[in-house]
Amino acid sequence: MLAGCGRGVYNTIMIHIFRGGRTCKTGLFSVLARLAVFSIATLVFSACATARTPDAEAPHWSYEGETGPDNWYLLDPAYAIARDGKAQSPVDIVTADLTADPGIGKPLISYSETSFEVENNGHTIELTPVTDGNTISIDGEIYALRQFHFHAPSEHSVDGKFFDMELHLVHGNEGGGLAVLALMIAEGPVNETLAALFDNLPGEVGGEETEVKINLADIFTGAGTAYRYDGSLTTPPCSEGVKWTVYMPPITLSRAQIDAYLSIYNGNKRPVQNRYGRPIYKAE
Repeated sequence: MLAGCGRGVYNTIMIHIFRGGRTCKTGLFSVLARLAVFSIATLVFSACATARTPDAEAPHWSYEGETGPDNWYLLDPAYAIARDGKAQSPVDIVTADLTADPGIGKPLISYSETSFEVENNGHTIELTPVTDGNTISIDGEIYALRQFHFHAPSEHSVDGKFFDMELHLVHGNEGGGLAVLALMIAEGPVNETLAALFDNLPGEVGGEETEVKINLADIFTGAGTAYRYDGSLTTPPCSEGVKWTVYMPPITLSRAQIDAYLSIYNGNKRPVQNRYGRPIYKAE
């Protein structure tokens, strides 16, 4: 059945098809008129049908096998940059090969206690803020927090060293630009800031969403060094133009907290990508 944009236009055109003969003086002209209008109707139908393609038909991707990172570029033409891009993420941060620039500073963080919806989306555990208000400022540009999620093990490495997990806080600005803050995670003391989350991680994909209150400002206590570079999303479509800030030293989760995540996701990481000479800046 036709729906939405197509039904009204289609019905109107079909009425004119069958009325066309009444307004035409010759039989041949009448036939040609009807054929022309019928062709227009067909085009409208096709356009509307294309517009209704559901998101559910987007290519399935994963972290292994034929739909894994090595083949993401094959799954959809929009993912071609995953192979052809020259500014892909994650990368290995080589601390002996950093670019000095006193004008490159840390993001200014403005977070407060916020309620987040917790979801197992089939690729990671993702938390979306219920209200606005958590923002960062990079180079004078304001970015609002959209969501944060986890990878295990870490996607970025520092001097070739990977960590137990990695936390990504994804932000967007009014112009569509993206900025991600990344924190490495290592085994250590219980993380009280994230305790309520890790005590109740949703194991079922697409299950009932829960809410948890977190003040993300608390997890940046002791974050001494920040490494900044220009990269991409680490999941399809792997779009470039993302401003990355990777913090060190790592924050900690207890062994039990890490194991709680690993029981759901273990190996949801994209391999390190070629830097192609991109500079990485140290901001302290």
